[in-house]
Amino acid sequence: MSRKRVLFVLTGHDRLGDGGDSQAAKTGFHLTETATPWCRLIDAGVDVVITTPEGGPAKIDPSSRDDGPRDNRRFVAALGVTDGLDTTAALGSLHPADFDGLYFPGGHGTMWDLPGHPVVSRFIDEMVGAEKLVAAICHGPAALVNQTNTRGSHWLSQRRITAFTDSEEIATGKATLMPFSLEQAIRRTGASFVTAEDFSSCVVVDGPLITGQNPASSAALAAAMLIALQSPD
Repeated sequence: MSRKRVLFVLTGHDRLGDGGDSQAAKTGFHLTETATPWCRLIDAGVDVVITTPEGGPAKIDPSSRDDGPRDNRRFVAALGVTDGLDTTAALGSLHPADFDGLYFPGGHGTMWDLPGHPVVSRFIDEMVGAEKLVAAICHGPAALVNQTNTRGSHWLSQRRITAFTDSEEIATGKATLMPFSLEQAIRRTGASFVTAEDFSSCVVVDGPLITGQNPASSAALAAAMLIALQSPD
């Protein structure tokens, strides 16, 4: 496989709220959903660049902090992570043409700073227009719910997609803390929402769009991303 480049867009939002409440519970990006694809892609010779919508720090969602899995330990050691990345490049400082794929890991923070973000939307538009890989997992598909095409229709309409489900959100005890239901927002776009049993692996491939349901889907999602990246230039 020729050397490819994939852009990981992490959430820079670190509180379960709009940011005005300093006492709100901490959140951020999901460690496993970032670490496992990072390890798999790096091992396959893919260059990975990590960014956030606005640049600056990116915190690990404390509820995802598990140092047991090898991928998590490797990611933390390789990037010198404690509770998160001290700084990241601003997405707008980069160029979609320089990348072969775009990936949105989950973590509850994505529900605040990814939907409708103008730079995030522009990157998705350009990657889709070039028929390049767009991948997301768990809460990462929040980046896609407001995306429209040139006709003003939802980009997800008629597409097959998965994401963190309402029942999984309820099981975490955080459903009432979310700004919206991700599952219902996706369904309203006219997409076909595909699910497996709660917290079991589920990956859906719909052309250049690859999505995973939850953290358990991280390895299978990474494998699907590598297959997509192996397609001829």
